[in-house]
Amino acid sequence: MTHIEAETIETTRLVLEPLRIEHAEPMVLVLADPQLHSFIGGVPDTAPQLRSRYARMLAGPSDPAESWCNWVIRLRENHELTGTVQATISPDADADGLHAEIAWVIGTTWQRRGIATEAARALVDWLARQPIHAVIAHIHPDHHASAAVASAAGLTPTTELHDGEVRWRMSIDPRLAEPDAGPSSMY
Repeated sequence: MTHIEAETIETTRLVLEPLRIEHAEPMVLVLADPQLHSFIGGVPDTAPQLRSRYARMLAGPSDPAESWCNWVIRLRENHELTGTVQATISPDADADGLHAEIAWVIGTTWQRRGIATEAARALVDWLARQPIHAVIAHIHPDHHASAAVASAAGLTPTTELHDGEVRWRMSIDPRLAEPDAGPSSMY
């Protein structure tokens, strides 16, 4: 059984920092726009609610075969938090090995700047160096911006629906999941 921990991931403009409870207060402001929740559901959390949710996320899943990896997205230039990315890594019921289900949320103020695309690509590149064979995202069929992010990160839509969302998928060559294997090669 492989447990995978979130690590700091850096790009040209971003730092993906492993989630901490202290991120709750500034993230309340990032996630405060009710419009942001039109595709992801729910309403903006208060600081205590977000602290509680982050504590549950950091405690990890009850299933020891799963790993929860969560990051906040920080701009390098001014250190502002702009959103989150996450990966739930678990055994694949349809194949031998692990897969990662990913998601991203970018605060309304920071949208349309390529932040989601840059963060999702960095996350997928990091995942390609882990012992997993597939990356999956579930995207509402009307959420064209998220579909563009998934496509830019290398995922392609399938014909499968999950809770009304399109399942996007990318296969990873498992031979490249070894330490120091270098850049990923998707097929």
